[in-house]
Amino acid sequence: MEFFNVGKIVNTHGIKGEVKVVRITDFDQRFQPGNELYLFMPNQTEPIKLTIEKHRKHKQFDMLLFKGLHSINEVEHFKQGILKITADDQHQLEEGSYYYHEIIGCEVKTTAGESLGTIKEILAPGANDVWVVKQKSKKDLLIPYIDDIVKVVDIEQKQVIIEPMEGLLS
Repeated sequence: MEFFNVGKIVNTHGIKGEVKVVRITDFDQRFQPGNELYLFMPNQTEPIKLTIEKHRKHKQFDMLLFKGLHSINEVEHFKQGILKITADDQHQLEEGSYYYHEIIGCEVKTTAGESLGTIKEILAPGANDVWVVKQKSKKDLLIPYIDDIVKVVDIEQKQVIIEPMEGLLS
């Protein structure tokens, strides 16, 4: 079974079993009560299946309470655990939108056919994502994900075609 990250438990909160989560997903509905998540702990091979009982926002964190776990003693050891979903639980995206895991690893070429490298990371600093391209024997290339530059995204072929604007490749 394939799993995808949606959050990291960074601490407990209070004494009634609530955990503080740093979100790694854009989907607000991901943490709705009744949803199932899988907790992966360092040095453990099998995930722990959890069902969300309660969710609330607190500052920049998502606060979660899991069904059947209502004491700090039951969730204290969850710290640093990664919360994941299965591939079946991913939402269908609208056309032109992609999951990060679909973009990372794609080869980037120019409209002229020049191979630039492979997308190794995606940054989300503000209005648009920035794709970090690992180039052979050059420093990383930063490509803003905007229509003027990114012309074709072919997930099946793991390929992205860009029209470099002036100064992008220098």
